[in-house]
Amino acid sequence: MYAKKTPICDLSEGERVEDIFVVKIKKGMKPYAKGYTFSLLLSDASGRTISYRYWGDENQDVVKGLYESVKADSVVMIQGRVERFQESLQISTNPPDTIRALKEGEFQPGEFIGPARRDLDEMVTEMKGYIGRVRNDEMRHLLERVFLDTSFLERFREHPGAIEIHHNWRGGLLEHTLEVMKYCDLSGRLFPSMDMDTLIAGALLHDIGKLEEIETTTRIKGTLKGQLIGHIALGYGHVSRLMDELKTPEGIREKLLHIMLSHHGNMEFGSPKQPMFPEAMAVYLADELSSKLAEFTEFKKRSREETEDDFMYSRRHGRNILLR
Repeated sequence: MYAKKTPICDLSEGERVEDIFVVKIKKGMKPYAKGYTFSLLLSDASGRTISYRYWGDENQDVVKGLYESVKADSVVMIQGRVERFQESLQISTNPPDTIRALKEGEFQPGEFIGPARRDLDEMVTEMKGYIGRVRNDEMRHLLERVFLDTSFLERFREHPGAIEIHHNWRGGLLEHTLEVMKYCDLSGRLFPSMDMDTLIAGALLHDIGKLEEIETTTRIKGTLKGQLIGHIALGYGHVSRLMDELKTPEGIREKLLHIMLSHHGNMEFGSPKQPMFPEAMAVYLADELSSKLAEFTEFKKRSREETEDDFMYSRRHGRNILLR
């Protein structure tokens, strides 16, 4: 049984590597001056990635055998050295060092998924407390039908909230959902004219399509259904079918489904509708706050490990982020 030794975020130039990683992207094999080479993109539970290059000799069959033994999502044992290439670190392997795809049983399946940041049982209890606050019988029955289903709850409590950008760890989806719920709870207290039952139901339901959009294997990745359809449409379909079974009244049905369809705010970000009433706007803004603050916090934490500078440039946001 192999265990991870050093996270990618702690690797430094010139360091000797003999460690395990998960393959995120497998690139092509091609010739170079001294033989044949191939490259991979590796990741681990730190949420970081690093490029990998195998430099083989002129024995094409040997290099091809290694290349074909490694699949996307494979866990690999790599011997090599950390080098700097075009301002980024990469791991290079030159024979007799090698790379080997590990078999099931040679590593812990959850090795490359980040651990939960909060106690999962406590978060489930907190979520059930919000469901218990819903006064409207039809809304409460819908939430109980969704979240108190044993098989659904078991998946929901463990599921990550995203592949990379925010809450990409075990229990991240539940943690994100509760953060959205708390922002909506505050909004309801500040603006008492809003319907608290609609806020609670919309906040809890908004991202349940992520159960079908992303999956965890040796890493967090998008499903085929998630790539082609997306979590907004998947969640809409799931809740709509349950509403059919429960004969949810139209007024409740339309408002909650609208919240799910509009929670990304704009069409350019995947929402087919923009928020059209206060509770929908509250869920959209709460989702933005939870995801963006988690993203900025994680960026700041990672960047402070890399530099002593006061700022780090974020390509995603196109600006410098203050680190100190």
